Amino acid sequence: MILSLNTIKKSFGDELLFDNITFHINEGEKVGLIGVNGAGKTTLCRIIQGSEPYDSGDITVKKGAHIGYLSQHEELDSDLSLYEEMLLSKKDIILMEERIQTLSHEISSCQDKDKQDALLREYDSLQNEFLQKDGFSYKSEVTGVLKNLGFSEEEFHNKVNTFSGGQKTRLALGKLLLASPDLLILDEPTNHLDLKGTLWLENYIRGYKNAVILISHDRYFLDKCVNKIVEIREHTCIDFKGNYTEFAQKKQALDLQRIKEYENNQKEIKHQEDVIAKLKSFNRQKSIKRAESREKLLEKMEKVEKPQILDKKIHFTLTPKIESGNDVLSVKDLSMVYGNRTLFSGLSMDIKKKERVAVIGRNGIGKTTLMKILNGNTKPTSGSIVLGSRVNIGYYDQEQQQLSEDKNVFEEISDSFPDLDNTAIRTALASFLFIGNDVFKQVKDLSGGERGRLCLARLMLGNSNFLILDEPTNHLDIYSKEVLESVLSNYQGTVLFVSHDRYFINAVATRIFNMTEDGVFCYEGNYDYFIEHMDTPSASLSSKGVSITSKNDQKDLNSKEDFMEQKRLQSERRRRENMLKKTEDRIEEIEDRLSYLDNILTREDIYTDSQKLLEIHQEKEELSKEMEELLMTWEDLA
Repeated sequence: MILSLNTIKKSFGDELLFDNITFHINEGEKVGLIGVNGAGKTTLCRIIQGSEPYDSGDITVKKGAHIGYLSQHEELDSDLSLYEEMLLSKKDIILMEERIQTLSHEISSCQDKDKQDALLREYDSLQNEFLQKDGFSYKSEVTGVLKNLGFSEEEFHNKVNTFSGGQKTRLALGKLLLASPDLLILDEPTNHLDLKGTLWLENYIRGYKNAVILISHDRYFLDKCVNKIVEIREHTCIDFKGNYTEFAQKKQALDLQRIKEYENNQKEIKHQEDVIAKLKSFNRQKSIKRAESREKLLEKMEKVEKPQILDKKIHFTLTPKIESGNDVLSVKDLSMVYGNRTLFSGLSMDIKKKERVAVIGRNGIGKTTLMKILNGNTKPTSGSIVLGSRVNIGYYDQEQQQLSEDKNVFEEISDSFPDLDNTAIRTALASFLFIGNDVFKQVKDLSGGERGRLCLARLMLGNSNFLILDEPTNHLDIYSKEVLESVLSNYQGTVLFVSHDRYFINAVATRIFNMTEDGVFCYEGNYDYFIEHMDTPSASLSSKGVSITSKNDQKDLNSKEDFMEQKRLQSERRRRENMLKKTEDRIEEIEDRLSYLDNILTREDIYTDSQKLLEIHQEKEELSKEMEELLMTWEDLA
């Protein structure tokens, strides 16, 4: 075990961030740390690294273990060149190499045999250690890491201080990887990497022999890299074995179980309250005693706390008010030139109704420019763009500048769509995770992710039937991304989007356009299909549906079994309801009869007739006995 956390608590003033954070990491384990924005992921990593204090609990790190931490916005300040700065990570190897060279000279010039033997022993020992640490390949390793992180050889000799913030973060990542700490902590390491760099980092981490903690919203990246997930939620944490997809499946089952436990607990409480009220309404001494007994049991009954689980179910299907024609967009020989730089040329594509097309490609290839051209915000250098009949474009950009800062969330939607009633607005906002009092938050106070969700909600409620989305998942946490995936997957219009989120692309896209220097290549499938066929573009998906019939047959069989079980349960429910009704009717009859008998006992012709008194007394005893049995039956049936 490399790290153990036990009941870690952290607050900022009166605000509790988390409590009872307990988990451990074994040597070589790859852990994904996830949670909603603000859950405390970065703070927890800083606590583990030692740069942030915590209130209580225990942290145990393996003796002698080195922890390496890369924050989201790590930037180096150095006058060294890029290559020289990277070499600092191999300082121990370089010093060892220098010592070996010194020893070699000393051995060759030494005349004292005993001293020479000592020097030879030291030389052999250092040579073995040098070999074990791959000392002969450290220069090629540095070069390889730099190139894979997106640096060209021409940039190797540029001063670090001349690079951008994103480049400095990549450099800091490279230095940390080369240092090979026993526990590597990376906070959003893919933020400044293109697809090639991300794929390389995935392979690097998979092959990394030491333990890793990854904070990432890139679920595809987590799927490829981690074998354990730790989720911070509701001020504590839960850990799961497996990658993100396995975690999501287990978590869904666990959440459903927690919800079911809560609902069953609430049903039982309501049921007991109803039974108590009914028993009291019978107004009999024994029924009142039974009610009081049940009240005591209800007080002792364990109450299940309501789980704070975000409702990510889509309550409505977004259907455009105006249906477009089958041909939505046709682009022919499009080109864009800035001065002497050609961004792209000869670009052609066709998009049909209800397709969900992802545009991917390296940074700077022109994806955002293409989106702006298609939306009419930018004019191309040449080429033609033809929209199909009845096509209305809805555009989402990365800046999210189209919100009114002086309104709250509810007003932003209600003012934009005055024909929607309050219920429809609430339902739409809830589907984008604006629940309860969240709808009254001021727009100016929203986080980047919240602003993104609100923009998307407003866009998708409009009259558009062709959505053009530029990086719609930027600033969104994992849960918000899952909401957007569900919304777009159920959307009845057409979608063209740019995204670096491979998991999102995989879940939403039905086709992929890969923009490269050699042109745009089409792949008829999702991201997994693209990776599988990236060397053979325009491949068909027709061969992938061989198991559909058998699955449908099984589904039909399951449906029939479910139907028969539902019929049986409905029949049993009706039977019990009928018995309950008959029991209640009979209880009322007895109540009426007992009341009548009590009334006639006050009559002189009755209380002076001993025979009549005996008959009434016997009847009351029989009725009371029957009432006792009926109350027991009623409790069971109720």
